[in-house]
Amino acid sequence: MVDLPGPRAASARPEEGRSAVSRRGVLRASLASAAVLLGGGALAGCGSAAAAGDPRTVRLWDLFSGADGALLNELVDIARPDMPGTRIERTVLEWGTPFYTKLAMASAGGRGPDVAVSHMSRLAGYAPLGLLDPWDTDLLAEFGVREEDFAGAVWSRTRYRDRTYAVPLDTHPFIVFFHPDIARKAGLLSGDGDLDQEAFSSPERFLEAGRELARASGKQGIAFGYVNDSAQGWRLFYGLYRQTGNDFALPEGGPAEADLDAMAEVIAFMQKLVDGRTNPRRLDYHSAIPAFNNRQTGMILSGEWELGTFRGADPKVGAAPFPTVFGTPAVYADSHSFVLPRRPDPDAARRRRTHQAIAAVLKAGQVWARAGHIPAFRPVTRTRAYERLEPQARYAIAADHVVLDPAVWFAGAGSDFQNSMSQALQRSLLDGLSPDRAARDMIRRINTALSQPSPA
Repeated sequence: MVDLPGPRAASARPEEGRSAVSRRGVLRASLASAAVLLGGGALAGCGSAAAAGDPRTVRLWDLFSGADGALLNELVDIARPDMPGTRIERTVLEWGTPFYTKLAMASAGGRGPDVAVSHMSRLAGYAPLGLLDPWDTDLLAEFGVREEDFAGAVWSRTRYRDRTYAVPLDTHPFIVFFHPDIARKAGLLSGDGDLDQEAFSSPERFLEAGRELARASGKQGIAFGYVNDSAQGWRLFYGLYRQTGNDFALPEGGPAEADLDAMAEVIAFMQKLVDGRTNPRRLDYHSAIPAFNNRQTGMILSGEWELGTFRGADPKVGAAPFPTVFGTPAVYADSHSFVLPRRPDPDAARRRRTHQAIAAVLKAGQVWARAGHIPAFRPVTRTRAYERLEPQARYAIAADHVVLDPAVWFAGAGSDFQNSMSQALQRSLLDGLSPDRAARDMIRRINTALSQPSPA
């Protein structure tokens, strides 16, 4: 019978008898994990997961605690029949810089776990440095997992130099939640309960919808928590900017190429969205949530990962993909993905067992969907069981239009880059910096990052 131990803390010291990480490896790993833009955090101690030991054990490092951690345990338990004779041993590390630092340094020394969870947006800071090994796609196919089982928008980010370096577990997009009774009173729902996307299909219509929600609620319309937040401003901006049909060209060394007029147009819309007339003005992440839960607003712009929080306050809470405001469908998102930390001489049998275990976990993704995440393995989202999930099935289409952070080494989840972009945006949304000046400030900050040599 497969044994699933509870999560344990990672050791703060390298395993005795293993070779130490080289000075070059430490430098490259620290550069990758800090994602320095305006200065990175201090390095955490490097943990270790022994490659030796019980050959039936697949050692996994992840960043899921709380409800998500319990759900991952359940997912692995349900996956047992598809990985006979294998046990997955989890090590849970602290989210953010501590996790990515530890993963980078363990990989640099060839002492990482068999498999680890990473945000897809961080791949560009790891694969080019040789910190990861590629997945064997033929072996994954043998266990029933193929490229065509994933949305192209997600799978395209798994590749580096024609090799697959990440296998996505989910897509977690930035979406909209709403109270159905308020939205219906505001005339913003279709007959089957879906959000009327046409009512949000331009900046003017989106703002008018906010006014209708405010009238229907008797309070305010749309909540967005961005004040002093390290990512929310960027998430909203980048999804909207990509909806204009533009992207950033970020050549190594710079300068960045972008459409400043389109950037300013998006920022001007964001200013109006939080001008305090219809929608709340000065909300941080943690005050936006109770503003919505207490029905002070009819809608909130947030990540699907908050589904459990919102459903706890309103069991009938509605959700929808982020509306297409600027013409081109695009939804800001990231993806929890499985990666293979570098091993100088990987054991073929252990690697085969790891591929089998991850394939089994993906096929059990219906469990993971309960957290709100969209399972990346699309056969799961095509089942009747998934179609009955409310409101998850109503925003699953967002996976077809997701956009992740630019594929550069300093960007991605938990990076100083996101924080710096959000700071620049806050100067405009909260302090009144003009949209064109805010756009130029963002480009200046991006050029600062590009001017720093890539550690690859």
